[in-house]
Amino acid sequence: MNYWNKAAETMPREALEKLQLDRLQKTAQLVYQKVPFYRDLWSQNGILPEDIKTFKDFEKLPFTTKTDMQASYPYKMFAVPMEEIIRIHASSGTTGQPTVVGYTRQDVETWAELIARLLTAGGVTKKDIVQVSFGYGLFTGGFGLHYGIEKIGAAVIPVSSGNTDRQLQIMREFGSTAIICTPSYAVYLGEVIEERNISRKSLSLRVGCFGAEPWTEAMRVEIEKRLNVSATDNYGLSEVMGPGVSYECGEKHGMHINEDSFIAEIIDPQTGQHLPDGEYGELVITTLNKEGIPVIRYRTRDITALIPEPCPCGRTFMRMTKPRGRSDDMLIIRGVNVFPSQVETILVEMEETEPQYQLVVRREGALDTLEIKTELNEKYFSDEMRVMHQLEEKIKMRVRNALGITAKITLVEPKTLERSTGKAKRVLDLREYL
Repeated sequence: MNYWNKAAETMPREALEKLQLDRLQKTAQLVYQKVPFYRDLWSQNGILPEDIKTFKDFEKLPFTTKTDMQASYPYKMFAVPMEEIIRIHASSGTTGQPTVVGYTRQDVETWAELIARLLTAGGVTKKDIVQVSFGYGLFTGGFGLHYGIEKIGAAVIPVSSGNTDRQLQIMREFGSTAIICTPSYAVYLGEVIEERNISRKSLSLRVGCFGAEPWTEAMRVEIEKRLNVSATDNYGLSEVMGPGVSYECGEKHGMHINEDSFIAEIIDPQTGQHLPDGEYGELVITTLNKEGIPVIRYRTRDITALIPEPCPCGRTFMRMTKPRGRSDDMLIIRGVNVFPSQVETILVEMEETEPQYQLVVRREGALDTLEIKTELNEKYFSDEMRVMHQLEEKIKMRVRNALGITAKITLVEPKTLERSTGKAKRVLDLREYL
């Protein structure tokens, strides 16, 4: 097995938990002394850092939310003076005030190490030429992956996102063997390769590391077929580090959490109560060795479950399932909880449709309705209304059987739904505009 850091990734659980508790206690002291937000919040709840003697004590600490970080804009959550910060990233701010994060030199080194583990587990070696098609800028994706690639010793091509024709030109002419982007953009690249009649023999791709949005096993099959790569998933978020929180190995069954840097918990998103391993709930993350902006019990809003069983690869880190979606993306349609990823699984597994879709939610009277717009595969496009109606009914029945709801199905022509070089926008919620 080709490990990047065998000593860390195969650490015995007892030693790992001892390391976690030690780092947790040091982080608690740091934020209490250096971050007024935590000092005030804990004081209000009668908590002192020295009260955290066990992991059970840790569960008494209040959660940190995105709203807290937005209210601390831009630097109020930083735990070190600005002269120690060498990098600043931020969220897009599309849903309100951006969240700003800062990195010390050691933070950047730690980040590169975690990404190196991620890439190695996904099959990247120092012999690879890695094309990074994530955006470079305030978004953490591009730069986060970049330094990890260099740490491995592979060659990095910082193409950034967009300009698909140039992406493909570079891919062919530079001999890219690995691609890093969102899974939805990977599918789009595959579409364009087919449209342009680009021979797969002209491409050297063999592995792809995809993240930044939830995607399904069915989507993995689609990507691997279209790009002829081994596709692995990875997870991260800017508030706690960026990419590098967890990653799939060659087993492709759950993502190993870098537990020497993070504590992961699963809670009921409604009550905040702990859920046992194996149950789906909201992921909560605590950083253990972040200097610039440590976060304690951060509510990610991502829905996943922990997998405690040992992985055949030999890594001892706890695994998490591929996220189903976000608790704030979950749709409640006539009392039924629906995640976009559930609809994606249905559509991707049907040969008549392309893996491009949009969910449109409306309110009619007191009831919410769901419309599923999905692109037809060109081979199944027909001018006959009867044929199209039969296909709509087929999809409607599959949705009803799988999810227990009745949705309106709208078939649209191939290549008509908007493509994105970044995170795909799958849900259009029109309820607030009515």
